Amino acid sequence: MKKFELTNETIIRFGRTLYRIKALISFGTVRAGDLGGYVEKEENLSQSGNAWVSGDAWVSGNARVSGNAWVSGDALVSGNAWVSGDALVSGNARVSCDAEITKSTHYLTIGLIGSRNDTTTFFRTKNKEINVKCGCFLGSILDFRLKVKETHASNKHEKVYELACQLAEAQIERLAD
Repeated sequence: MKKFELTNETIIRFGRTLYRIKALISFGTVRAGDLGGYVEKEENLSQSGNAWVSGDAWVSGNARVSGNAWVSGDALVSGNAWVSGDALVSGNARVSCDAEITKSTHYLTIGLIGSRNDTTTFFRTKNKEINVKCGCFLGSILDFRLKVKETHASNKHEKVYELACQLAEAQIERLAD
């Protein structure tokens, strides 16, 4: 039995049409008839378990949300990212690329920081490394540090971003689950 369906309500993000979801049955804290967030296709959200996309959050590309994971708020999960287990991706978090998030200690969102007063998201990849999404930057934490040094050498933003990197390295679990 399907737990959700795509509605006719759509939004377009980065040239992709996303569909609001609607719960067909009650599960977890979701009740039959509840409207959720947006997905590009049914395969973005598992029809089993308590996984859900809510609020204005959206999931696109080959990204997948499963298990008991939730994507909520204004969060975005895209690319080949996996969000599963008991993970919660919320707020303004941006998770993409080869992210593998099975619990909330696999990512960290910090905001508003930097020269743009924007949200920066650190996340664990399928290779158990840490990647960063900050503005138009998406890449490894090492490349992020190099780019920050090049752009913000010896100013306040370099110091804040470095502290954020240190916090991410301390918080994000990278060992195999």
